[in-house]
Amino acid sequence: MIKVKVIGRGIEKEIEWRKGMKVRDVLREVGFNTESAIAKVNGKVALEDKEVQDGDFVEVIPVVSGG
Repeated sequence: MIKVKVIGRGIEKEIEWRKGMKVRDVLREVGFNTESAIAKVNGKVALEDKEVQDGDFVEVIPVVSGG
């Protein structure tokens, strides 16, 4: 399982890990894409193509923009 916390949204959940799973897959599972959020895996900022491992902790930080 991968533990996921969405900062500022009060979302904390566990998602099932699958072999070859990447950060972009985790973001999709919690309703974000790589343009609307930044991810940290085990405390380090991670790019969308970083592979995640079973037991990882992923923090999702929504991007705020405006004009």
